[in-house]
Amino acid sequence: MQTYITSDNHFYHKNIIRYCNRPFSSVKHMNEYMVKKWNDVVSYDDIVVHLGDFALTRNYTELKNIRNKLKGCIILIKGNHDNVRNLKKVGISVLSNSYFRIGNLLLSHRPFVEIRNNNLVNVHGHIHNKKTNGRRINVCVDVTEFKPVKIEKYFKQADKILEESK
Repeated sequence: MQTYITSDNHFYHKNIIRYCNRPFSSVKHMNEYMVKKWNDVVSYDDIVVHLGDFALTRNYTELKNIRNKLKGCIILIKGNHDNVRNLKKVGISVLSNSYFRIGNLLLSHRPFVEIRNNNLVNVHGHIHNKKTNGRRINVCVDVTEFKPVKIEKYFKQADKILEESK
């Protein structure tokens, strides 16, 4: 069993293609591509921690369709576009907190403006293809080749960031 992190798929969001200059001709193309990339790395017994904005639809059938295609157990930190009620109905676990900590990683949807604990790095989504600085790591699909990434990569990246900040 592996643990992966991802954010901001925006399944079914037509305008995100234009907003983020995603290389897709349609929502259908984008959804199919991201499902394939997800399933190429994630197995059925893996955990995917999703840092929000899973989909931009309130349609239960659409959400169920995407969820049924994706491998792994999905744990979600709610993003600003997520419909929690329907996401829970389709089998996605939604955390009640807007952030949580695993080791030296502080996971959230939006980047923290200030990180008070000098031993933590904020792993976040929300900003799509924009650069981060300081003790922040952007994990949006727009910067991870549209696929979830093993959490170990972010532990190593955080260790390096923290070492360099001393």
